[in-house]
Amino acid sequence: MKKDIHPKVHPVVFIDTSAGAEFITTSTLTSEKTREIDGVKHFEINIEISSASHPFFTGKQVFVDTARRVEKFQEKQAKMEAAQKTRKGKAVKKAARAKAKEDKESK
Repeated sequence: MKKDIHPKVHPVVFIDTSAGAEFITTSTLTSEKTREIDGVKHFEINIEISSASHPFFTGKQVFVDTARRVEKFQEKQAKMEAAQKTRKGKAVKKAARAKAKEDKESK
């Protein structure tokens, strides 16, 4: 068997930022932030959602928008609406092409 092929496991504290819950366990993840619990140094890992805040486990419908998804979508929609006001329709473009073609043929 090969030696030293397994990743190193460290004590960590997973902190659910939306619910404030903390889970003490071991993991291969590390971070620069540490905390001492019962004389043992644990790495702090922040997570956005866990069983303490997920609607499936809590039974509550909670809207969590940590990545600004709604605002990004609304900005994109506003840009599309502004672009539609300045765009020409297919019929206008088709008529312009036909007119240009007629002008070219008549010369």
